[in-house]
Formats: sequence, C-alpha cells, structure tokens
Amino acid sequence: MRPDPFDPDRSSSRGDREPYAYERERLITERERLRQKYEAERDGEDPEPYDRDFGAPYVAPRAPRPRRPIGRWILRGFGIGIVLLVIAIIWLAITAPLSKSLQPPTPPSITLTADDGTPIARRGAIIGKSVDASKLPPHVTQAFLAIEDRRFYSHWGVDPRGIARAAWANLGSGGVRQGGSTITQQLAKNAFLDSDRTATRKIREAMIAFWLEAWLSKNEILSRYLSNVYFGDNTYGISAAAKHYFGRTPDKLNVGQAAMLAGLVKAPSRLAPTSNLEGARKREAVVVGAMVDAGFLTKAEGAAVRPQRVLGSRPSQLPNGTYFADWILPEARDQAGEIKTEATVQTTLDPRLQRAAERTVSRAGLRQAQVALVAMRPDGRVVAMVGGKDYRKSPFNRATQARRQPGSTFKLFVYLAAMRQGMTPDSTIEDSPVTIGDWSPKNSDGRYQGTITLRQAFARSSNVAAARLTQQVGVKAVIKAARDLGISTPIPNEATIGLGTSTVSLLELTAAYAAIAREQYPVQPRGLADVREKGWYQSLTGGATEMPSKIHDEMLDLLAASIRNGTGRQANLSVDAFGKTGTTSDNKDALFVGFARDLVVGVWVGNDDNSSNPGLSGGGIPARIWRDFMQSALGIAPVAAPPPPVEEIDPDALPADDQDNSVLPLGGEIEGMGFNLKMGEDGTISVGPSRRDREEGPPLRDDRRPPEEEPGPYEGQ
Repeated sequence: MRPDPFDPDRSSSRGDREPYAYERERLITERERLRQKYEAERDGEDPEPYDRDFGAPYVAPRAPRPRRPIGRWILRGFGIGIVLLVIAIIWLAITAPLSKSLQPPTPPSITLTADDGTPIARRGAIIGKSVDASKLPPHVTQAFLAIEDRRFYSHWGVDPRGIARAAWANLGSGGVRQGGSTITQQLAKNAFLDSDRTATRKIREAMIAFWLEAWLSKNEILSRYLSNVYFGDNTYGISAAAKHYFGRTPDKLNVGQAAMLAGLVKAPSRLAPTSNLEGARKREAVVVGAMVDAGFLTKAEGAAVRPQRVLGSRPSQLPNGTYFADWILPEARDQAGEIKTEATVQTTLDPRLQRAAERTVSRAGLRQAQVALVAMRPDGRVVAMVGGKDYRKSPFNRATQARRQPGSTFKLFVYLAAMRQGMTPDSTIEDSPVTIGDWSPKNSDGRYQGTITLRQAFARSSNVAAARLTQQVGVKAVIKAARDLGISTPIPNEATIGLGTSTVSLLELTAAYAAIAREQYPVQPRGLADVREKGWYQSLTGGATEMPSKIHDEMLDLLAASIRNGTGRQANLSVDAFGKTGTTSDNKDALFVGFARDLVVGVWVGNDDNSSNPGLSGGGIPARIWRDFMQSALGIAPVAAPPPPVEEIDPDALPADDQDNSVLPLGGEIEGMGFNLKMGEDGTISVGPSRRDREEGPPLRDDRRPPEEEPGPYEGQ
C-alpha cells in the first residue's frame, strides 16, 4: 500500500522541514517550469533540460532585465527630427523655390507701340535690371545695411537682437513703430508671401529666411533684395529707381542718392521724392546718420552729404489707358508670354489716323450722345479706334464691348444672300406694303415706289423691299451670309433680322464690310503687327474664302449707289466710295459703315442708356463723321459743289443791238444744303460752311436729310 503523499510522518522524514514544505516547493517549481516552457515555445526556443533530482525541467535563475539607455531615446528623437526636416525641405522646395526670389514681385510693364514704333501705352510696373551687390560701390550697399539690417553678415536669416530691440521700442511707443525683419526676411516676404501681419505668416517668413540663408550666399541674398525691392512710383529694383529718380545707373549713385533710395524702402509710396521731396530728404538724413553710427561714414563725411535733387519733372508718362490699348492688351500679353523684364509689343495703330479720328469726333457736335469709330485695313489691321468721347470719364469701349442693333447696315447680308442666289442689282422687287405673319414693316417715309430694282431699293433703304427679299431668299440664307462675313453674335431665326434687329459690335460689323472690300471672307480684326502662324488644323478649318468676282462687283454696285444717290449722300467723297447707313427704331442708334481705297471705317452714334435721339439718323451725323475722317485720312479734297444753274439763252431771241458778243456778268453767292458757295466775277468758285453752321455749329438733330431718311418702326436707313 502506497503511503499517503500527505502523511505527516513521511513529510517530516527529510530533516527539519515544516509539514508539506516539500510539496509546496514542488508545485512552485512545476508552475515555473510550465511558464518557462510556454515562453520558450512562444519564442521558438528549445525547452529547458530536466532537473535530475526532481525529475522536472531545470529552472535556471533569470537574469535581471537591463534598463533601456537614454541614448536610445535620443537617437529616436534625432530620427524624428531628420524626418521633419526632410518634410520641411520638400515643402519649402515646392512653396518657396529659390528661383522665385529672382522674379519681380509684380508683373513687369508691357509697352505698346504704334506701327511706327512710337510708344502709345504702358501697363504694369517698371522693373529694373538685376544687379550684383558685390559690383556696386560700397556706400550703396552700406546705406541699405545701415538702415535695414546692420548685422546682415552675422545672422542666419533672423536677428534675435533686432527683434528684441524692435519689440522694446514698440512697447515704449504703444504701437508698432519698428520692425525686426532682416533683409533676408524682407526678401522672403517680397518674393513668397503677402503683407499681412499674422503669426502664421511671420513663422513662414522665418522658415523661408533660414531656407534662403542655407542655400544662397550673403551676396546673392543682398543682390536679389536690391533687384526687387519697391521704391515707389510703381518702380521696382534699384536699377529702375536710380534711373527714374536720378537719371543714372546704380554704380553712379553718390552717397546722398544711395541714402535717399535706402530711405524710401520704409514707406515708398508716401516718401517718393517726385511727390514728397521734403519727406524723402528728411529720411535721407536719417539714413546718413545711421551710416555714421554703423561706422560706414565718419562724422565729417556724413556732415558733407547734401540733400539730393531728383529729376526736375517726372519722365514723360505714357497714357495709362486708351480704348485701343485696353482692347489689345490681353492679346499682347499672350503674345509676349511669360514677362520677366519689361516687354515691348508693336501694334497696328497708326498715330496719324488715330489723331484724325479723335479730332473728327471732338468737333462732331454730339452734345449728350456718345460715339464710336473703328478704322481698319481690308485685311483686318485696326489703325484707329475711338470708343467714346472721353476715356477719362468713361473707359467703356463702345466700339468693341457694346452690342447694339445695326439697323439697315445689316441689309448688306440680305442683299449678299440675294446675289448668291443669282439675283443682280437690276433684278426687281416690289416696294409696296407687305405683311409677314403678324409683322407688317413700313418704309420710314411712308412712301412706296412700286416695282423697283434692287439697286434702287438698297439705295433708298426700303424696309418693305428688304423684308420681301429676306422672305424670298430665306432667313437661313441671310444668317449664313452674316456668319460667313464674321458675325458671331446671336441672330434670331425670324424675318425681322433683315432690318437689323439682332445686336452686333461695331468692330465686328466693320470687319464684315472689310470682307467685301478685300473680296475675301471672313476678315478677323487684329491689333498686333506680329501675326502668329496658325496650326495646320486651324489653317484647314479657318482659312479665308474668295468671294466670286461677279458677286463682289454686284455688292460694290449696291454700296456705291447708297452713297451716290441714296441715304448716304452726305458721306460722298471725291473718290470712289462704298457704304451703307443704318438707323434703329426710335432713333436710338445711328450708323454708317463703308470703305474707300484701302480704308474701312464704321461709325456709331447713340446714347449709353439706349434712349431715343430725336432726328438722329445714319445719313446725318454718322455719315458726316465718316466723310470728314475719310477726307483727312486719305488726304482728299471735299466733293465740289455743283455749279449754279445757268439759264440757257437763245442768241436769236436777243435784240440786234444786244448781239455784241459781250461776256455775261458773273458773280454771286448761293447758300443752302449745308454750304455757302461764292462765285467771283473772274469765274473762281469758293465753297465753305453755311453761315448757320459757322454761327451755331452742327446740331445733333439733322433737319436737312431727304424725306426718305425718316426712321421707321424698326430702322430708318
């Protein structure tokens, strides 16, 4: 019989152990063995060897775990710092590339010139050429260092002493009076950041300053700063400022001039010497004192510096806004591409013709009405443009931006569609009342001629004839004719378009008439001398189309009849001229568009608010403006007035004593039709304005037009 393992006698047979001590040790050992076995299997190790005495695995004493060294935490922190540094470098490389510090802080100016190279307008800032600080006279760079950053060569982009000094000064003054920014920080702000004073912006400014200091030398930083800093009068960079204020290059600046320029950096707009010479001189004295304090000048040298003078007057300023410049500037910038320095772009504007256009408009007697004039060559080169009476009062360009009804000038497309369908100027049309649907157009004078030729209908601008013709050829054919000649604005699919009820710009309408003059369509208006070549696809799809000679001659026949015998008689010239009048309903808009020789001109007169102008018609003021401009532009004499009628006398009816072969007496004066004609006794004839025109000037209302020019429900001519 096996003894009970818990027998007290058996348990105490091994020395003096207390009861059950043996079993307790065995259980503890077995539990430890099982734990170690579990850990060994978990870690993939072999189980521990058995204890020979106990018949159980041997439990080796466990070594104490070593404490983790502090160095490991340091290494980990260093690694995290490297990762953050790499992230910061990548961020700066993307948001603040070093190349950007070479770029001007504002778009450089672009100068537009006329076709002869004469500057006509400038847009943007004046940017000077980059400078190398090491090649400038020492006193030039020292002036900026003395007043802006005396410890420039000793700090790493941020100057703690300067920040503390500025903070103390601002605390004492109760406001922000001084700044602690270094030249490097100013370069960072000018090149990469805006001008707000938030803490975030200041942190970014400091980071970029460190970035610039790490990758650029001190001379490079100072050079870029001097090349881009603002000096007032829309002038950036010391090169531009030296030329603008003193008429010299930076290497020729004396101490006083350098000090004045350095002083402008604090408040360039307020201290610009062209408008505040006294303030600029006071600031110059402050900079000279700072140069003495910094040891750049001795007291004697500082005392010898005199207040500087700037150019007696500002350099001749180009107009900062004209209608033509506003129109062509976006395209000029596209052509110039990325502007890094001042760019010059040549335009098609002819200064002589532009002056003639402005002069003609100024003496037209428009009163409250506005005016627009566009002159172009048959190939689309715009040589003159007037978008209103006064650009300073209203820069809105009525030649390019306004969309107004063209009136009877739109009949050009109606008759072109008719010529395309085989009609001729000698074809006939009924000039009698007509109703199309619920629309009953009427002639403006209320008179109807019955059956007339297309030439007669076009010359007298018959509304009913145009309506009948539109119905006959089809609205789609009229719209196609307009589209072919370059009209891009919406045109409704209805018969009323024949009388000019859709809207169009004067520039586009003038280009359509230029297509007739050129015998090619469409004509694209352009204002740049350098025409970029089109791609192959554009060449295939957007090329010009030749107009058949027969149709071209027929259109010239119609347009000439309008000036010689029709509503455009006041536009008649002493050379072959072609054109068409237009007047919209209630006399709101009046137009004349035509061409002679190599010049195509469109004129519009009306009110900006689209209100009525009683008595205004296309055959009146617009036709006279067109005629006066053409005579000046082409250098031609006015049309000679018809000689006075001479009564024919039958010599056989005279008494015998009167047949002495004597010359009938000459001389006299005739006035009317807007002119005064004098004939001297020697047979000479002189023509001048009527007394009424000389005394009162041309009125806006034209009461001298023929009866057929009175406007109708949709247009008059």
